[in-house]
Amino acid sequence: MGELTQSQFDAAIERGAHDLATSPRARAARYDRDTGHIVIDLVNGATFAFPATLAQGLETASAEQLEAVEILGAGFGLHWEELDADLTVAGLLAGRFGSARYMAQRFGAAWDSEAAE
Repeated sequence: MGELTQSQFDAAIERGAHDLATSPRARAARYDRDTGHIVIDLVNGATFAFPATLAQGLETASAEQLEAVEILGAGFGLHWEELDADLTVAGLLAGRFGSARYMAQRFGAAWDSEAAE
């Protein structure tokens, strides 16, 4: 692997700062037992919630397992260690609750054709 020039390093730092400033990221995440939703508080002040039963790996999880949600990295993802489940915040906000295969199997060909566009 070659050496990184100062200009390449500076450009990478700038790209990273841009991603942190513009990408959807979680500030906090929790499971709401009353509604059955995973609730994500975003760094921009917005809140997003979805039924846990929609997401790959969470469909049959217990409330205790769902409550063990962790925020990954700088808030780009959510993780459930015991369930071995990971979801990206950007994907969830775009309506992707799992892999392309999961989405096609769970939500049918209509989702698959929309994803291809």
